[in-house]
Amino acid sequence: MELRQLRAFLVLAEECHFGRAAARLHVAQPALSQQVKQLERELGVTLFNRSTRRVELTEAGRHLTDYARTIVTEEERARIHLRELATGHAGRVSVGFIGTATYDVLPRVARTVRAKLPGITLDLRGEVLTPRLVEGLLSGTFDLAVLRGAVSEEDIRTTPLRSEPLVAVLPAHHRLADRPDIPLEALAGEPFVIHPSQSRSSMYDRVLAACQRAGFRPDPLIEIAETATLVVLVAAGHGVALVPQSVQRLSLEGVTYVPLTGSESVELMLARRTHRVSAATEQVASVIEECVRG
Repeated sequence: MELRQLRAFLVLAEECHFGRAAARLHVAQPALSQQVKQLERELGVTLFNRSTRRVELTEAGRHLTDYARTIVTEEERARIHLRELATGHAGRVSVGFIGTATYDVLPRVARTVRAKLPGITLDLRGEVLTPRLVEGLLSGTFDLAVLRGAVSEEDIRTTPLRSEPLVAVLPAHHRLADRPDIPLEALAGEPFVIHPSQSRSSMYDRVLAACQRAGFRPDPLIEIAETATLVVLVAAGHGVALVPQSVQRLSLEGVTYVPLTGSESVELMLARRTHRVSAATEQVASVIEECVRG
């Protein structure tokens, strides 16, 4: 039983006329008759009652109609789905985001993919530290990662997305909270809430390096992995923090974001594996670049 036979059968079942069915199928009437007879022989049943005046479906023919429609429809769906997979318009893509991109980039990417690539299923995970994102890319847990800093792994390539200035996060009652901007050295002597050390976060070294250039080392340090929790601790008065400017989208009561007068900034990068990258992954990568740069 072949798909062309089933398609011919369905057209004849609709027309109940060999001439009209042959015209729709763009085949000669004897060729159509031969296809139907061959299908009947293969199935061992009579599908049509034929007379000189009319053609009618038998009971077996009526039952086959439902099966044939399902088979032909599923075959067409499979063709469309495979075509979409090949062009990157269908599939499943896993994307991880560092904490500072979770509240800025992730929502825009989710909205844009849903609107432009409805055939792609996204697995999104936010608040992941850069080292874990790199591990996830290497293991296949993530197809794409939005992270900070250079990645030295040969199997991962990165694309710059944007450079963001650092801003100070201060408790709303802080003595500097009402300033339009402040020099970083003004925070010398303050306790700092910071992303974790020991190679668990790329922000740790960047914040300490910025403070060192400003002439001081923060002490004491309160290490927190999640960006949202970091901002909450600042709001509770446990210290101050430095974060990329995009974190200002995380608007919480009790904190103030104040720009720095210097030129301290951090890079946001898009990372993916150098091989085994699906067409759908490349499509989502283009959306991420568009969302961030746009």
